[in-house]
Amino acid sequence: MKVIIDTNAFMIPVQFGVDIFKELNRLGFDEFLVPSGVVRELKTLKQLAKGKDKLAANTGFTLTQQCTQVITEGPVDDAIIELAIEEEAAVLTNDIELKKRLCSKDITVVYLRGKDHLEKM
Repeated sequence: MKVIIDTNAFMIPVQFGVDIFKELNRLGFDEFLVPSGVVRELKTLKQLAKGKDKLAANTGFTLTQQCTQVITEGPVDDAIIELAIEEEAAVLTNDIELKKRLCSKDITVVYLRGKDHLEKM
């Protein structure tokens, strides 16, 4: 199964100590997609963030190399939704507004639960 990974999800390993790829595999996902807009956001965060957020963005940027990058245009959240529909993929995100938009379109959402594991909704 395919899953698209959002910017904030790539920061989970540093912020919460959760191995997102191990957790995604546990949930049955074996194909990881990253929109080019997410990669751009992580690049920007690497440059602008400080402290733990900078470390999380650096780590997240490195983790994108384990994914298939998909070229997208426009606002990142819109691109994620379009890609999820096109690819029939779930989305890993902790963004509350994006989760609402995904649920309204019956797209499977994967999110951090209890600060120690991922769960599908």
